[in-house]
Amino acid sequence: MQVQSLYEEGLREAERHKWIESQKRGMDVGESGLSEWYARYWPIYCRRKRLEHLRGSCSWKEFGSEDFGRIESLLEQKDLLLELILDRAQFGMENLDMLCWAHDWALPMDRVIGILEQLDLNRARLEPVGPPRFASR
Repeated sequence: MQVQSLYEEGLREAERHKWIESQKRGMDVGESGLSEWYARYWPIYCRRKRLEHLRGSCSWKEFGSEDFGRIESLLEQKDLLLELILDRAQFGMENLDMLCWAHDWALPMDRVIGILEQLDLNRARLEPVGPPRFASR
């Protein structure tokens, strides 16, 4: 499997966003289109790519080879708690939100914490290296 760069793919996403926004407004929105994407979408983009990496569906070099496919065996076991946590993570829920959710629903906290430790979602909190540095090629 080819290892991809989150930063390179993120720039392409930002450029697509800039193009779409430029088309909507009938003018080139310039650097502000790129900056807008990074401000609005970069954190959740990184989170979703982290989950792809953990599932083993796409390898991202920024997350390291040791984590690639880490939860594949857990997913094969059809662990409902894992699936519930992954759904919440996919839509941007933070660890604290998930712990509060688990507490409210009287879920086994030791298992929830164990899953969150394996996911290590905070590792997806990468600083963008996007505009203006990558904006001009």
